Amino acid sequence: MNDSRIVPMTLADVPQVLEIDRLSFPLPWSAASYKHELSQNKHAHFFVALESGQSRWQEWLGRWGERRVIGFSGYWYILDEAHISTVAVHPRWRGRGIGEELLKAMLARALKQGAVEATLEVRASNTVAQTLYRKYGFEDVGLRKNYYRDNGEDALLMTAKPLQATGRLA
Repeated sequence: MNDSRIVPMTLADVPQVLEIDRLSFPLPWSAASYKHELSQNKHAHFFVALESGQSRWQEWLGRWGERRVIGFSGYWYILDEAHISTVAVHPRWRGRGIGEELLKAMLARALKQGAVEATLEVRASNTVAQTLYRKYGFEDVGLRKNYYRDNGEDALLMTAKPLQATGRLA
């Protein structure tokens, strides 16, 4: 990971996360949704990728708005499954492995919690993301027809089962 450091998302990160969400998805989440996930949903685990070069002091100060968020991700851990709900990287930072680092952070955390599988939905047209997910053991297990409300695109349902610690997660 050359360009970022992955840390838990805080409420102070939400404005920057919203901007990345808006630039990444046709139907971005609302501020209220992120705030709910961070403060009300005991199953939610969200992360941000911070621009490298920030000192630990700057990172700590980030709780009051000084951190520079360049990507984010989240999953819900329920029973023994991690359901990945979102992954996005700011367009200026794409292609540098930041999405992969976010995915690795989620999978490593889920394994520590006892997850035995991980699931997600991904747009049928998003072959870049699908390639990344397959690298970490995800396989196509279904198709959700007309899943995305913006254009009716299908979603591939992908699962990594059994979820195992590998050298790739280190």
